Amino acid sequence: MKLVLVRHGETWWNQERRIQGGDSDIELNNTGLEQARRLATFLQDENVISILSSPLRRATATAQAIASCHQLSIEVDQGLRELRVGELEGMSVSNFNTTFNHFLVQWWQHSWAMKLPNGESFVELQQRAWKVVERLLGKHEADSERNEDTSVVIVSHYFVTLAIILKALNLPPEYLTKFKVDLGGVSKLEIHDHEARLVTFNDTSYQR
Repeated sequence: MKLVLVRHGETWWNQERRIQGGDSDIELNNTGLEQARRLATFLQDENVISILSSPLRRATATAQAIASCHQLSIEVDQGLRELRVGELEGMSVSNFNTTFNHFLVQWWQHSWAMKLPNGESFVELQQRAWKVVERLLGKHEADSERNEDTSVVIVSHYFVTLAIILKALNLPPEYLTKFKVDLGGVSKLEIHDHEARLVTFNDTSYQR
C-alpha cells in the first residue's frame, strides 16, 4: 500500500508568514485553491481507495479537490490536526521578541521533548498522527494484499507530514530539521509488512 502524504495549499497566513498551528482554521487563498485544483489533476491516476484529512479547512478544501477526481468522500480525523503551537499562534515570524527567539532555538534543537507554550510537543503530535496510520494499515491490510498498487491519501500539515515520515522510517525526532515540506508538497511512502520506504518526497512539480 502507498501512503500519499499531502501538505495543504497556501493560505493568507502562509503568505503573510504567520505561524499557523492546530488552533488556526484559516481557509485557502486563491493561490491555495489553484494548487488544490492542480494537485487533484496530478493525483487523478493514483488508485486511491481512501482520503483522510485534518479537520482544518485549509486541509479539507485540499482533500475535497482530490476526492472530486476519485468519486470518494473524505474522512476527517482529529489526529491529523497541525501541531498546537499555543502562544505562538498567529504571530508573524518577523516580529518575534528575543525571549521567543531564544525559546524557538531551544525547541528546534530539542523539539521531540519540549512543549510549546500552552501548546504540545512534537512527540505528542507524532503519537496521535501515527495512531491514524496504524488504524489505516489495519483497515486496508487486506486490500493492499490483493492489490499492492492501492493508495491512501492523507492531507494534513507541515509537522504532521514530517512526523509520519520520521516514524515510518524509524528516524529519531531530531531529524525534523533535516527535512522541509512545501505548501502542496506530495510525499509517498510504500508500506509492505509494516516496513516503509520513502519513494517520493515533497514533489511540487505539478505547480510549475
